[in-house]
Amino acid sequence: MAQETKNLMKEIKLEKVVLNMGVGKSGDAIEVAKTALEQISGKKPNSRNAKKAQRDWGVRKNEPIGVAVTVRHDDAKTLLKKLFEAKGNTVNGKSIDMEGNLSFGILEHIDIPGIKYDPKIGILGLNITVNLSRPGYSIKVRSKHKAKIGKHHKITPDEAKDYLAKEFGVNVR
Repeated sequence: MAQETKNLMKEIKLEKVVLNMGVGKSGDAIEVAKTALEQISGKKPNSRNAKKAQRDWGVRKNEPIGVAVTVRHDDAKTLLKKLFEAKGNTVNGKSIDMEGNLSFGILEHIDIPGIKYDPKIGILGLNITVNLSRPGYSIKVRSKHKAKIGKHHKITPDEAKDYLAKEFGVNVR
């Protein structure tokens, strides 16, 4: 009986988790969102600026209207476990794209385990984007000689579902 070899280049890993809060206005609301994201992730968040002016909403170009933080490595795994727990360990299968990335939202940040209600912050919602990758994906973002990922090396939605179920115990419906 021949032993099946495992292809190390096909192993899926968690690249990063991006938490995003769209506030819609600058000023005090941005600082409140930064405090909330720092409380959730333990990392220092950055503000995101408006790309163009929206006169009806009172938003000027380059005005900060959102806050985001990127978490990588082991911190990302522990944070993602908490975030999945806030969602009841279930995720909609339609929220996985053709590249194997996952996006979902949490309506109230106080649903996340370990986060307590603070009257100064209130209740805020946030969007979460999970980026999965395989070895060799760095050719897509390197500065010299960028290249595309081959179609057989890309992560399919089914592979992403299997990874999430095995690694995090998430039920993908």
